[in-house]
Amino acid sequence: MTDLSTTYLGLNLKNPLVASASPLSRKIERAKKLEEAGISAIVMYSLFEEQIIHESLELDHYLNRGGDSFAEALSYLPDGGMYGISPEKYLNHVAGLKKALTIPVIGSLNGVSKGGWTDYARRIEQAGADALELNMYYIPTDVNTTSGDIEDMQVELVANVKSAIKIPLAVKIGPFVTSIPNFTKRLVEAGADGLVLFNRFYQPDFDLNELEILHSLDLSTSSELRLPLRWISILYGKLNVDFALTSGVHAYTDVLKAMMAGAKVAMMASSLLHHGDQVVGSILNELKAWMKEREYESIKQMQGSMSQKAVREPDAFERANYMKVLNNYRNLP
Repeated sequence: MTDLSTTYLGLNLKNPLVASASPLSRKIERAKKLEEAGISAIVMYSLFEEQIIHESLELDHYLNRGGDSFAEALSYLPDGGMYGISPEKYLNHVAGLKKALTIPVIGSLNGVSKGGWTDYARRIEQAGADALELNMYYIPTDVNTTSGDIEDMQVELVANVKSAIKIPLAVKIGPFVTSIPNFTKRLVEAGADGLVLFNRFYQPDFDLNELEILHSLDLSTSSELRLPLRWISILYGKLNVDFALTSGVHAYTDVLKAMMAGAKVAMMASSLLHHGDQVVGSILNELKAWMKEREYESIKQMQGSMSQKAVREPDAFERANYMKVLNNYRNLP
């Protein structure tokens, strides 16, 4: 019998398909359908640092009505409606999901600065989350801020959050780091139990008619799998940490590639948003069929089998591959 089970962050999962942070976890009924379809765990949509700051400033504003400083400070943040849900409602939703589901629920915090908001990591744990994913989405705009400053800040943040909780901690990062191996090593040393590669940065566009900034969401495609696939393959075996691959997981072949690179789980959102929860069953059935045909007994058997340390051509993940691809291109006009 084909064994699809895996472990991630110390959690025993029935298969490697995890629903990543997205609006799909906003409603308990939708989350239950994902569980029924076969999803093995759910990462909740993120509680943003800005939401916590807004609530704190708003509370202080009403407690100190008449003072000018905090009334003015509130104007520097968008109104609460922009964030959609208050921190307290988020915590209640964690508890609600845990009560309704039998699969693990992973909370999600999105932020970059250290401070009192790390208390919410502890509160998410108290609400019943099985683990916590810290999503470090940061856009540096100050020309005087160095890459070292940013990395130091994020490493310290991971250490602060880890010290506040007892549940496992995964850290989700973007690919825009000068030395991904060194940075991830520092994150693991700071306490990360898992690394989620990679965050998708949503880019603004211009409306040339209205001369305004446009904000839109473009769902991922399987081609985006290559970037996290490469880095998990390189890092596998070098760090004592669980890897989760996210961005570009749409088909059973994407899941297979993620496992062979060295990931413990493959996280998906865009495919679920586009096709609905029925895609989960199709992927799992095709996964089983492929493994049976090629006599793979378990998911664990293939994990890391095509990582850099396992393949015959380890330089295929490095600069040599870049030169080989360019030199072999023949489709010229």
